[in-house]
Amino acid sequence: MKKIIALLLAFTLIFALAACEKEAESSEPSPVPSSSEPAEPVPAKKVGISLPTRSLKRWELEGTNMKAQLEEAGYTVDLEFAGDNDIPTQIAQLEAMISGGCEVLVIAAIEGEAPIEGEALVDVLEGAKEKEIPVIAYNRLIWDSEAISYYVSFDLFKSGLVLAEFIEDALNLKNTEGPFNIEMIAGVPSYFSVNINYAGTMSVLQPYIDEGKLVIKSGRNTREQCVIMDNDTDEAQERMEELIASQGYGPEGEKLDAVWCESDSIAQGVTKALLDAGYTAGENFPIIVGHDCDIASVKNILAGTQSMSAFRDRRELVSRAVAMVDSILRGEEPEVNNTTDYVSAFDTAIPSYMCDPVVCTAENYKELLIESGYYTEDELK
Repeated sequence: MKKIIALLLAFTLIFALAACEKEAESSEPSPVPSSSEPAEPVPAKKVGISLPTRSLKRWELEGTNMKAQLEEAGYTVDLEFAGDNDIPTQIAQLEAMISGGCEVLVIAAIEGEAPIEGEALVDVLEGAKEKEIPVIAYNRLIWDSEAISYYVSFDLFKSGLVLAEFIEDALNLKNTEGPFNIEMIAGVPSYFSVNINYAGTMSVLQPYIDEGKLVIKSGRNTREQCVIMDNDTDEAQERMEELIASQGYGPEGEKLDAVWCESDSIAQGVTKALLDAGYTAGENFPIIVGHDCDIASVKNILAGTQSMSAFRDRRELVSRAVAMVDSILRGEEPEVNNTTDYVSAFDTAIPSYMCDPVVCTAENYKELLIESGYYTEDELK
């Protein structure tokens, strides 16, 4: 009898628990069907990048690298190369970017016949200004437009400064009497950037020239006098050959102590002329300086025919431009480190970020160029 009662009590308890669970389920609010569609994703902000050409490897590498970094940050990118430095093409591409919803423009202006980089872009950039689209001048300052918001490049004054300081140290100008013979060969005469580069060099060398410790036998001691067009290697070789003939420079002739070359392409032409004249690496070769760390010039540095090149790491330049774009599109102020030195034609200082050049020689090229991944050993063989 006790067993039966226990069973009845157990069944009663089970039924009671089941009833409670059912009541609890019925008291929970049931989901309300939604009649609205899922929210549309917010379109990614669009960035326009306009570069002069893809026929020069540096521009293709910089453009694709910049595009990849911006896309990784979540932006849509319109990357365009202006044919082979074709100004009408660049103008048309910029018009399409401005009308096509780009919220920031990054522009490396084509070096044309205009006296200032980007002068041909002034009219099309008025469209960007009217739409309040920020414009970043990349590597080359677009000086004659009010549309430029920021400028990112290498420190042009320091680029010239490090070349001169290397010559100063190599000849021990601070502690020796001299005189030392030097010649100077500069690049395109009319561009804003190269004039600053030259000013950086002369801030160091001019006092030595004035006191006669450095002698420019050719008399070409102004930028206009020592210039060749387009940084052309062949023209640089011809200029050096003319200087050798007219001034009597040679291993057995008038001693030539240094040649200041504004770029590596010029230095390569000068090196060829000196080798053809009988100069020998490691014995009587003049000090040769340049900048950009072109592969051919790095090979000459390793061969002992070019003394140094100012390394300007374009990966840093790309990263700085990307950071600037990202800050603008986030509504933040981009990081800049120069707000006074780069002034437009309208007497307005353009906020700028200047990357520093680094001296590259046979002693430190591995650290700068190989270990950093800029070049491979095979590329420099």
